Amino acid sequence: MSEHQISFSDAVRVWARVAALSFGGPAGQIAVMHRILVEEKRWIPEARFLHALNYCMLLPGPEAQQLATYIGWLMDGVRGGLVAGLLFILPGMIAIMALSYVYALFGSVGFVSAFFFGLKAAVLAIVIEAVVRVGKRALKNRVMQAIAAGAFLALFVFNLPFPLVILAAGVIGYLGAARGNNAFLVSNTHGSAEATALDNKTISPTMLSGARRAALIAAILWLLPVASLLAWLGPDHVFSQIAVFFSKMAIVTFGGAYAVLAYVAQQAVDNFHWLQPGEMLDGLGMAETTPGPLVMVLQFVGFMGAFREAGSLSPILAGTLGGLLATWVTFAPCFLWIFLGAPHIERLRENKKIAGALSAITAAVVGVILNLAIWFAVHTIFAQTMNWHGINVPVLLSLNPAALALSLGAAYAIFRLKGGMLQVLAATAAAGVLAHLAGVI
Repeated sequence: MSEHQISFSDAVRVWARVAALSFGGPAGQIAVMHRILVEEKRWIPEARFLHALNYCMLLPGPEAQQLATYIGWLMDGVRGGLVAGLLFILPGMIAIMALSYVYALFGSVGFVSAFFFGLKAAVLAIVIEAVVRVGKRALKNRVMQAIAAGAFLALFVFNLPFPLVILAAGVIGYLGAARGNNAFLVSNTHGSAEATALDNKTISPTMLSGARRAALIAAILWLLPVASLLAWLGPDHVFSQIAVFFSKMAIVTFGGAYAVLAYVAQQAVDNFHWLQPGEMLDGLGMAETTPGPLVMVLQFVGFMGAFREAGSLSPILAGTLGGLLATWVTFAPCFLWIFLGAPHIERLRENKKIAGALSAITAAVVGVILNLAIWFAVHTIFAQTMNWHGINVPVLLSLNPAALALSLGAAYAIFRLKGGMLQVLAATAAAGVLAHLAGVI
């Protein structure tokens, strides 16, 4: 197949299909793209797919959505990147907004609360499974294991800033690869020898100039609304806080979706008080059960923050605007990073220093996800926590037996029975409702 045989309409249909199947978090979404684009359609060689993924893993924000944008741009320039990236977001945006309405209006109703109570148990097991899955892939030697352990201790024990931890890991990996340390030298050249549509794709001057213009427009569309809200409403208004906070998140949250959630969970719950810890888990449960990036949970965070600080607006209108604003400032930078950087990254496909930085960051993310898993576990299974020498630990007497039982059941289903994510989520949500009907919760 040559690249000229891929029509734009075919590309739109394929990206719509990818978006509709994009369940399961970043690992599942990347697997779907790999299966359809590399194995089934043969539109991109595996080595080039992995190179694009490596760059997206180094970026702040959701790597799966950025990977879709990158490949869409490779296939059909700026319009291809926009179609791929926007379609990847759209189903989840609609679904999370609808669920946010239900949650805000009926979340205190017994069976609705029980439904989300059950979801939390599965989410906890899914996050733990992510630690194991990413760990098997990333921690292949003692150096990578040490980086993961160091990242976990830096966050959990010493409460160091998250961006500093990821930056340090990237620098270590870059320098290690530059010095020829085998622990940091990874290869992305393996793949099929069969011809694909993008085997000989080169970055034309038209593609390069188009990407530059698109990057400038993306920057304006991202920053202009933030500046306008600050000037109009002031820095203390909830809309300004949402715009600034999620814009900052879009810049500093390296390491993939779970790293984003760790950062947002701590800030939205502990700093802004937009949500309670359990509500963050509810939102993550929504994102796990709907298509699209896991970070679409940020729309739920923005919705609830504005819903509860509606001011003169109706709560539903304020929540809708807050959710859309959070989505806008979260994903507009994603297009900026791709259109700005992808043309240059395409010239670095064999750069081992970049690959070394990626391997170290991936190892550090294992520690980040472990920190997130413990944070979720504490707030799912225990009702109260206390500060012990700077570490947030559970009050053992506040143990919730039902939450513990559901979490253990979800873990058993995932690890021993190899249950699918959607099946486990559905089962624990149903178990939560049944427990409510039986008077257990």
